[in-house]
Amino acid sequence: MEYIREITNFHEKHTCVTLGKFDGLHLGHRMLLEQLKKYQKIGYRSIVFTFDSHPFCLFSKQDISLIYTEEERKILISKLNPDVMISFPFTEEIATIEPEDFLKEILIKQLDAKVLVVGSDFRFGHARRGNVEMLKKYETLYGYQLVVVEKLLNDGEIVSSTRIRKALEQGDLKQANKLLGNPYTIFGTVVHGKELGRTLGMPTVNLIPSKQKLLPPNGVYASTTIVRQKSYHGVTNIGCKPTVSNELVRGVETYLFDFHEQVYGEEIEVKLYSFERPEYRFHSISELKLQIEKDVEFGKMFFKSGE
Repeated sequence: MEYIREITNFHEKHTCVTLGKFDGLHLGHRMLLEQLKKYQKIGYRSIVFTFDSHPFCLFSKQDISLIYTEEERKILISKLNPDVMISFPFTEEIATIEPEDFLKEILIKQLDAKVLVVGSDFRFGHARRGNVEMLKKYETLYGYQLVVVEKLLNDGEIVSSTRIRKALEQGDLKQANKLLGNPYTIFGTVVHGKELGRTLGMPTVNLIPSKQKLLPPNGVYASTTIVRQKSYHGVTNIGCKPTVSNELVRGVETYLFDFHEQVYGEEIEVKLYSFERPEYRFHSISELKLQIEKDVEFGKMFFKSGE
């Protein structure tokens, strides 16, 4: 997949384009990408068009926690094999562009869009004045085909990033994963920790997620970790490890069952499945060790049960 970021001047030919924020890349988003794939198979160059930052950040001047960061989103989208992902700079100038100008100058002139794939509630342009009705109106004039994908319902409600955020904030991984269509994942580079796990006979791998990453509540979760393209069950602690540290940096520490290799500096994926318990401050290292043994048993029983 070609990845285009931080530039606004690009030129493609004979494309099928889907547009959206794609925060979470949930089941609804995947329906858009499935449509894209259909046109890719018959000769169109497939393009995922998104923005490099959430519009909320520009208008509020505040950062927003993301289900998946820009780098994580790129990894997930690349696994679905579009030809190009464009992460367009979301600036004040772009925020005020009129919908027809965005359509004409970017989608038609620069991307040569022959097919546009959007959700039924898609909005774009200044004050979000552009919508599906407008795209339908200009379909013949600009010579493209509009494909509108209806919103996906789950339990009678629309599948949305908002619902996934709420589930994650409550530690409800079962619900979040159901809406995502895949386990919620934390991607990152393995860093050195305090190596306490090694002294306890339970060596762990440690990640420090981006501050933008939306993490579930501090605590212990059943997890699966992808290392060197292989999958290992384990348990993951999210938090600040208050028993052994006074630092307030939230980390992701995972004990992998039956894994004893050195992976410092390597890229891994940690997939969360089920919340076990909150993070505690223990009175002693021996008390902590006993609890970790219980956590490991929880994780093994979780995966044994096939949940």
